[in-house]
Amino acid sequence: MCCLFGMIDYRGHFTGRQKTRFLSVLAAECEARGTDAAGVAYCAGGALRVYKRPVPAHALGFRIPDDVSVVLGHTRMTTQGSQEKNYNNHPFLGNAGGRRFALAHNGVLYNDQLLRTSLRLPSTKIETDSYVAVQLLERQKALDFASLKYMAEQVEGSFTFTLMDEANRWYLVKGDNPLCLYHYPRLGVYLYASTEEILRKALRKQSLGRPKRIEADCGDILEISPDGTIHRSAFETDFGNWIPSLYTPPAWRNCAQSNLEQEYRRHLEALAKWYGYDSLRVGDLLDQGFTLDDVAEFLYTGR
Repeated sequence: MCCLFGMIDYRGHFTGRQKTRFLSVLAAECEARGTDAAGVAYCAGGALRVYKRPVPAHALGFRIPDDVSVVLGHTRMTTQGSQEKNYNNHPFLGNAGGRRFALAHNGVLYNDQLLRTSLRLPSTKIETDSYVAVQLLERQKALDFASLKYMAEQVEGSFTFTLMDEANRWYLVKGDNPLCLYHYPRLGVYLYASTEEILRKALRKQSLGRPKRIEADCGDILEISPDGTIHRSAFETDFGNWIPSLYTPPAWRNCAQSNLEQEYRRHLEALAKWYGYDSLRVGDLLDQGFTLDDVAEFLYTGR
């Protein structure tokens, strides 16, 4: 259960100091979904930069320069690859056909090793499952709707990805994990976080006006261009087989099959009890804004 967060300030409404102040508050709220590491990516002085450390977000101590328009952030709950090795933390840098980009992931991929072997992807010291998404995009030598669709349809597991490139294009690849995206058209600003609750808490003391929520369903790919225009595409969704067999319910859903969610929840409650947790904790986590896949991830990893 990690957290994605960030800002697209496409009209330069905020100063660097204002961006830093607000994003520091937002990052701290994101600690509800992970405190093992935190990081941000942005383009400054024409170069894509990543600043990350194995510390909780409130201790990250980042500063956003005035000329930055897009900030992509992540707080991490470790599932694979020690956070003490900073190269395992998000965001990750990549290069697709000469186009540098940063990627952050919320979720768990379980076929990363299979993909590395079957596609003969380059060896890497990075130990996380998430990094295979970077390698798949690099293999395509492009960062566009076609390459993002390819990546999303190759990986298996639970995911939502955010990306940005050195031209300040921001992308969302929306899988079955949550993400809330707000738009303030009057200001020329987008804000996002993994859950709406986190975003609202960070906005409590801000006077930005009423936002428009941008809808993104499972299977959607969004691009926000440097002028703030949204472009959309999609990928084929099939989340039916990602959950390890230890707790796979008899029938699972794709993104549209909400009628099976109650059955899945009952299964997770039974599994929680088997692991020694109070089954009511599943409901508590859902009330806090976590998804069923987040709960499954927690039970599977113990983190």
